Amino acid sequence: QLLQEERNQLLLAEATQKEEMVRRISAEAAMKESQLTLLRYQLNPHFLFNTLNSIYALVNQGSSELANMMLLNLSQFLRYSLDHGTSRSVSLADEIDALKLYLAIEKTRFDDRIEVEFDTADETANAFVPSFLLQPLIENAIKHAIAQSEQGGKIRIMGRKEGERL
Repeated sequence: QLLQEERNQLLLAEATQKEEMVRRISAEAAMKESQLTLLRYQLNPHFLFNTLNSIYALVNQGSSELANMMLLNLSQFLRYSLDHGTSRSVSLADEIDALKLYLAIEKTRFDDRIEVEFDTADETANAFVPSFLLQPLIENAIKHAIAQSEQGGKIRIMGRKEGERL
């Protein structure tokens, strides 16, 4: 009788442990899925398709060096997106580094029609900003202004610190 009770308790403990493991694995899978969903929302599919089409065109034109550079920038931008896609905030320096990758891709696509100027004060580099704050703003500037104009345009990114405000 006592052995049977101990056996039942062990079986119950084992079942509880398995249920907890299944819950933990399910929660981890849900978290990974939400990270991927967030990334899908952050990364405009048109940007990705346009970039891949541009790389294809560069390869067909024999511009393999430009195509390789574009692939490298795209790879690094996607890596940043995966690494920081769920971060609530990042340093302004990291955000600008990611933006430079994005802009390098877009500059290749739009030739000389995009001019970019960065004007950020040194003391702003370690300030925290929401992750992917700048990229959608720049994407909209390109889509709704520069792409619409034959002569292109200039994008100026400026950062200053005033008291406790960025």
